[in-house]
Amino acid sequence: MTTVTIIGAGNMARGIGTRWVGEVEQLQILAPTAEHATSLADELGGAATAGSADDPIGGAVVVLATPYEGAVDFVEKRGRDLTGKIVVDITNPIDWASFDRLVTPPDSSAAREIAARLPGDVAVVKAFNTTFAATLVNGAVSGQPLDVLVASDDEAAKQQVTTLVAAAGMRAIDAGPLRRAQQLEHLGFLHMALQDKLGSGFASAVKIVTP
Repeated sequence: MTTVTIIGAGNMARGIGTRWVGEVEQLQILAPTAEHATSLADELGGAATAGSADDPIGGAVVVLATPYEGAVDFVEKRGRDLTGKIVVDITNPIDWASFDRLVTPPDSSAAREIAARLPGDVAVVKAFNTTFAATLVNGAVSGQPLDVLVASDDEAAKQQVTTLVAAAGMRAIDAGPLRRAQQLEHLGFLHMALQDKLGSGFASAVKIVTP
C-alpha cells in the first residue's frame, strides 16, 4: 500500500484525507501549526498521524493541500526533502483580493511553477483542483461519484494517483500532460466563480458524462 503525506490541515486536507485514510498504509498530516494537524489526524482516525510542517516527510505521495502561495513556500523550503517522491498539486492560483484573475504567468500554471522549484526527479501531478472539500468528504454529489481530473508528464506517477483515486470510490480521468494543468486551473476557478449563481454552496461537482 502507498504512504501519503498531506501538507495542510484545512478543508481540502480533510476531504482528501477522508477519502484516503482507509486506502493507504499510512496517512501523515503535516501543518504549520502542529495542533491543527493533530486535530485533523484524530478526526480522521485509522492510519492518520500528525506533525509539524518541518517534520520528516514520510509519504511516497505528498499532497500540497494549501493555498497556492503556501504550496510555493513549502516547496521552496523543503524541495530537497521531496526528492524521489510524487507531489500532488491541488491548488488554484487565484488572486483572492480581486477574485478576477489567476496570479500565475499567462503561459504557465500553479503546477508548472511548483515543478520549476523542485528537483528534477520529483514527479508533479495535478489533481483535485476541480473538486470541492465538502464533496470530497462525501465522495459523491447526487449519488454520482466525483470525477478527479489528473494531469502529469510522469505516467507512472499519474497511474499511482489514479489508483488511489479509484480505490477511494471516485473516478479518475486522465487529462493528459502537466501542461493541461493550466486549463484545469481555469476550470477550477470557473467552478468557484459560478457558486453564487448556482447557489450550491460549494457542493456542486464538475462531471464528465459520456454515452
